Amino acid sequence: MNTRMLTLTVASAALLGLAACNSGAETEAPAADATATDTAAMAPATTDPMVGGASMSPNDTIVANAAKASNLTTLVSAVQAAGLAETLSGTGPFTVFAPDNAAFEKIPVATRESLMAPAGKADLTKILTYHVVPGRLTAADLATQAQANGGTVALKTVEGDELTVTVNADGSVTLTDENGGSSKVTQADVLQSNGVVHVIDTVVMPD
Repeated sequence: MNTRMLTLTVASAALLGLAACNSGAETEAPAADATATDTAAMAPATTDPMVGGASMSPNDTIVANAAKASNLTTLVSAVQAAGLAETLSGTGPFTVFAPDNAAFEKIPVATRESLMAPAGKADLTKILTYHVVPGRLTAADLATQAQANGGTVALKTVEGDELTVTVNADGSVTLTDENGGSSKVTQADVLQSNGVVHVIDTVVMPD
C-alpha cells in the first residue's frame, strides 16, 4: 500500500514539473514575436532616390543634394559662379530642370569657360534661372497641365522667358526652349525640402 502511494506521488510530481516547463516555454514565445515586430517597425518604409550614385534626401535643399551627386558637379559649380547657391537653398519652393555633366559637355569648351568666368556671370545667371520655375511641379503636375492644354504647357521661368513642356504618349517629358532647342527629362521627381528636381540631358537656352 505504501509503495503504491509513493509511486503515485512521484508520478504526480513529474507531471507537474513537465507542465511547468511547458508553461514557461509558452510564455517566452510572445516576447520573441514582439522583438521581431519592433524591428520591422524600425525599418525604413521608403528608399530615397539616387542621383549620380548619391542618396537624395527630401529633407535637404536643392543645393545640398546636388552637391552630393557626381553627375551634377558642373551644375553646382555654375550655380556657385552665378551666386545662386543661397537663393536655391532658400524656402522656395522651386522646380529645377537640372542639366547633368553630359549636358554641359554639349556646349563648346570655349563657351563654357567664358560663362564660368567673372565676366560671364550675367549670361550664366540668365541661363541657369531659365532652368528654374517657381513652385513645386512634379511629373504628375506637368502631365495634368499638359493634358489640359493639348499635350504641352508653357512655363514661366524665373529668368522671365517661357519653357515649353511636352508630355509624350509614353510618359516621357521633353523641354523646348525659345530657340527651338530640346532636352529630355532623364530622371523626374527628385523631391527636395524646398522643391523638386528633374534631371535633363541638354542645357536649354533662353531667347
